[in-house]
Amino acid sequence: MRKFTIFSLAVLFLVGACAREDKDLSLLSPDGKSEVRFLLKNGQPFYSVQSHLTPLLSESRLGFDLADQKGLKDHFQMIHSRYTVRDTSWKPVWGTDARIRDHFNQLEVELQTTDSLARKLTIVFRAYNDGIAFRYIFPKQKNLKNFSITDELTQFNFSGDFSAWWNKADFDSYEHLFNHSPLSKVPAANTPVTMQAGDNLYLSIHEAALTDYAGMTLKQNSKNKTHFECDLVPWPDGIKVKGSTPFQTPWRTIQIATRPGGLIESHLIENLNEPNKIKDTSWIKPMKYVGIWWGMHINKYTWHAGPKHGATTKRALQYMDFAARNGIPGILIEGWNRGWESWLSGKNVQSYTKPYPDFDLKRLAAYAQKKGLYLIGHHESGGNVPEYESQLAEALDLYQSLGIHAVKTGYAGKMHPAGQHHHGQWNIRHYRKVVREAAKRHIMIDAHEPIKPTGIRRTWPNMMTREGVRGMEYNAWSEGDPPEHTTIIPFTRMLAGPLDYTPGIFNIKMDPTGKHRVYTTRAKQLALYVVLYSPLQMAADLVENYEGQPEFQFIKDVPVNWDETRVPDAVIGDYVVAERRKGSEWFVGAITDEQPRDITVPLDFLDAGKTYKVELYRDADNADYETNPTAVTIETFKRTSEDELKVHLIKSGGFAARFIPEDQ
Repeated sequence: MRKFTIFSLAVLFLVGACAREDKDLSLLSPDGKSEVRFLLKNGQPFYSVQSHLTPLLSESRLGFDLADQKGLKDHFQMIHSRYTVRDTSWKPVWGTDARIRDHFNQLEVELQTTDSLARKLTIVFRAYNDGIAFRYIFPKQKNLKNFSITDELTQFNFSGDFSAWWNKADFDSYEHLFNHSPLSKVPAANTPVTMQAGDNLYLSIHEAALTDYAGMTLKQNSKNKTHFECDLVPWPDGIKVKGSTPFQTPWRTIQIATRPGGLIESHLIENLNEPNKIKDTSWIKPMKYVGIWWGMHINKYTWHAGPKHGATTKRALQYMDFAARNGIPGILIEGWNRGWESWLSGKNVQSYTKPYPDFDLKRLAAYAQKKGLYLIGHHESGGNVPEYESQLAEALDLYQSLGIHAVKTGYAGKMHPAGQHHHGQWNIRHYRKVVREAAKRHIMIDAHEPIKPTGIRRTWPNMMTREGVRGMEYNAWSEGDPPEHTTIIPFTRMLAGPLDYTPGIFNIKMDPTGKHRVYTTRAKQLALYVVLYSPLQMAADLVENYEGQPEFQFIKDVPVNWDETRVPDAVIGDYVVAERRKGSEWFVGAITDEQPRDITVPLDFLDAGKTYKVELYRDADNADYETNPTAVTIETFKRTSEDELKVHLIKSGGFAARFIPEDQ
């Protein structure tokens, strides 16, 4: 579908025509509520952004410093500008909504230096109803062929000391708790960085289509504490990005919404990526899975061989039988392959094709197929990328030959060779290579210690999910994730894309010493399956902790692929209410932080005139965060679209509900 509205065209070209006279170009979103302005000031390019009549970004610089060449930052003249409008829709292979609208107004600005080199740089701006984006294009040209970027000069000069949710900039990890502070207290941060700019205005800074570039962090300007600069992850020699023309950068994105849930409902990041490159996607299957992963984190099992080795044939068969009985399609077995002892030594040298003697890979792969299950492979590189790449083709070929269509990859440890970073251009090329090579063999990816998501799931839908977050495992051996953590990450890390947080722990107080626990109730663990999105979603506890527990039914029932998503009510860091539809059924999840609260959910999302059976899983009346966090009450009753659902959440509690139309 393509649609050009008279209103958007008239506003778009009227603004553009008026602006050309003073070299100040303006671009409005299709609804006219957001605006990005481009200004060439004394030969230097700048941009600014406002939304809903509120300034968000004041004049912010654009451009580059290049090694051994004059930078692309000043002495520019504008040689051409062009406005276009696009309104289409597309159907994702999987995701949070069955169809996505891609509606934007675009401005391309072609610049050329006034010196004898006459080098060219194009800046493309897009304005959507849910945000603003821009990227740089280096056209093919005789005076700029190979180049090295020493600094991307993009600025984000915020117009106020906005309230911000952020975690510290780290070139190798995103596994940090989120801070909440004024922007002026943020020294440097990973993206996404999410802000509240007014009572009803929210924004988040991130990037899209990160393919052959360095990851972006934000660094505070030394002279103005609400102004920030793009800080790219470097190569060992200090160069940030190495390339040759023609070349294009990732998109710099500013998601904008009038309520927190609007940020989650946005598809800006996906829309800025290229369409699907995989013709046959029938093998790509969103699914839930179980595995022995939690057993290693609580020190019940080990990844390496020995008396407590987790990945044994016997245990894998046990988990497969449990999965088959309970309709859980996937089984992940980590620690099956030889060489895990080297991971413990600090430099990982594993075999990705040879199992330990107590793990019969071929037998288990055949058994999984017999049971109609998916065996999920596992590759832990330990950061030793050259070693992993040397075995990559053979390892993926092995999985393909055994009918294994998914693999969890890992990069836990310092990057090898020394000086490279997880989020630098060199490793981003590697991450993308793994996705492409896996796609050739019909294999899905769940990446841990990854580069952050930037929407490539649209282009390569076998890139299913990834970690890149401080996840459940921190509750097993550290001070843990505080109750507010999962009320923040939906509005920060999850805006980038699906996250493998690994929910579903039922044995909340799993540590007999009392030193460690999961900092939620069991009902909140159920709610996380609706609040936190991943197309590969783990039931993370030991399977024996699910046996005989009636609330496990919700994990069995809840989908991982959705037709519609709404987040109608939330306060970042306090509570979240999420509503998701699959077919004619709706699922609702609500979670709270350390504060108990009463949640009221209007049921106007249900079809009018229909009666729905409601299956509600909530904190029991006798549940207590400290002394009785596992108590869950299951209730069934009927409701219509004219009703409300009122539920009390205890400290770090939650509820999960399923709505089934009676005529189904």
